[in-house]
Amino acid sequence: MPSIGVKLYSVFFKFMLKHRLQGRFQNPDSDVGGGSFGVTSRPEEETAAAANPLFTDGVATKDIHIDTSTSVSVRIFLPDTCLQFSETLNKSLSRVARSDPNLNVLRRNSHGSSNNNVSSNNGVTVKRFQNQDNCRRNSYGCSSDDVGLKSENGIYRGYNPMGNNFRKLPVMLQFHGGGFVSGSNDSESNDFFCRRIAKLCDVIVLAVGYRLAPEHKYPAAYKDGLKVLHWLVKQSNLAGCSKSLGSQRGGGGDLRKSDGQWHITDAFGASMVEPWLAAHGDPSRCVLLGVSCGGNIADYVARKAVEAGKLLDPVKVVAQVLMYPFFIGSIPTHSEIKLANSYFYDKAMSILAWKLFLSEEEFNLDHPAANPLVADREGPPLKLMPPTLTVVAEHDWMRDRAIAYSEELRKVNVDAPVLDYKDAVHEFATLDMLLKTPQAQACAEDIAIWVKKYISLRGHEFSY
Repeated sequence: MPSIGVKLYSVFFKFMLKHRLQGRFQNPDSDVGGGSFGVTSRPEEETAAAANPLFTDGVATKDIHIDTSTSVSVRIFLPDTCLQFSETLNKSLSRVARSDPNLNVLRRNSHGSSNNNVSSNNGVTVKRFQNQDNCRRNSYGCSSDDVGLKSENGIYRGYNPMGNNFRKLPVMLQFHGGGFVSGSNDSESNDFFCRRIAKLCDVIVLAVGYRLAPEHKYPAAYKDGLKVLHWLVKQSNLAGCSKSLGSQRGGGGDLRKSDGQWHITDAFGASMVEPWLAAHGDPSRCVLLGVSCGGNIADYVARKAVEAGKLLDPVKVVAQVLMYPFFIGSIPTHSEIKLANSYFYDKAMSILAWKLFLSEEEFNLDHPAANPLVADREGPPLKLMPPTLTVVAEHDWMRDRAIAYSEELRKVNVDAPVLDYKDAVHEFATLDMLLKTPQAQACAEDIAIWVKKYISLRGHEFSY
């Protein structure tokens, strides 16, 4: 059973949540309060964590407003491992070169190189590399040289259209919880969780700030999640285009200063390309992670990504993680009956949240946004869905429907395991009070172990 402290905090949490939800029902202007721009956070309800573009705790962050017509934003979490490996590799290569000068000649470059000679001796082919320090690539797909991309105040810039010396990291889109009516991507709890995931999974996390209800009802939050995926596609294409234009100009600092066309390319990259993503993002290894109602959004985005197929190139969704998704239905499951009055988010308050999210005409517990198992749900066949990890808690009334969805995926041969945590409650790994518990840490580590199966570079799975 949960501890006494968790039980007491749950009583207080439910009292405050019920008061807020009822207050939004009683406010007739709440449905239009955000206008077309919308709101992505409620500062009066939770404290926001400021963005920090320095690697002070191992992860640098920055906020980006991606759409001028709405309030949709992302917070980028960049782990410092994108820099540490290149620096370590440079030192190790220097030591090896000093100890054995011939080793650089005989070592095989598994990625290949344009600067090499091939000779044959007694039937044995040997590749000899010229200018090895400049052409060698490591197992992460980056070259060994490094450039100073930090400004005088230590802020990491991380973008050089001429360079190819960056370690590429997978990209994870994270959707926060809050019943569609609260929560934010920059809250202290979500910031802490995303930093933890970025470190453990060794990925760039994009925490999505989607528009909240009742100011913006369904499908605003779902469309915002898809909009961020399309923004990632655009960023990937712009970065590739800018790098291609930059490489055509040739190398050298003097050329960049004297050639007017290069200044255009540089300005193009600086103003339109997100530098951290351009330098370190590998969109071909994209993972979706949703917390509570964010799990519903992640599943929707995954379905749309499957439908789009190659139209999203170079972005490819390789896996998704649904953490205690906010599923419900008109026919109650065993857990919905037994645990209806469970901790933190009971069934009655969750139904209030769904009434705020869905319009009065659309409200139905079997709405496709609420119940993933309805027969008439649109979208691709389940067999085409990406591998899906589902996290559930023992004392969460939503658990049975999440498990049932996972079972349906497994029936069509989709890798869809379930992690079931004993004595856990809804949002046990992401709620502010529970974030630093051993169970929350263990859950994040378990997620990282599973995710790395799908984001590791082929042939280098043990690099992680």
